[in-house]
Amino acid sequence: MADVNRGNRPLSPHLQIYRPQLNSITSIFVRITGNGLIVGAILVVWWLMAAASGAAYFDTIDGLITSVLGDIVMALSVLALWYHALGGVRHLIWDTGRGLDVETSDKMGWAMIIGSVALTFLTLIAI
Repeated sequence: MADVNRGNRPLSPHLQIYRPQLNSITSIFVRITGNGLIVGAILVVWWLMAAASGAAYFDTIDGLITSVLGDIVMALSVLALWYHALGGVRHLIWDTGRGLDVETSDKMGWAMIIGSVALTFLTLIAI
């Protein structure tokens, strides 16, 4: 049964009073990039299925994937892949009990952001 003496206070912090922190934002973006990678994977599978379906269908899908819009989507997919991978490394470090203080956590958050952009740039240059 709910406590009737709580008054008009919220049950938990919400977006109107909670100040987002780097750690929470980077964690949310790890989840978002994970879902975005599903979309990128579906596009690659669609491209491979088109290759197996015949030349005419493949030419259509290949034209879409290799268009400017397709290049942007694939570049963002590479960024999402690096960001999500670095987020996974951060969580593996946290699982060992290291890096849980605010200062180290913030440094790892910035390392994820800067590292994913740098690794994406290097990946796109290498292609």
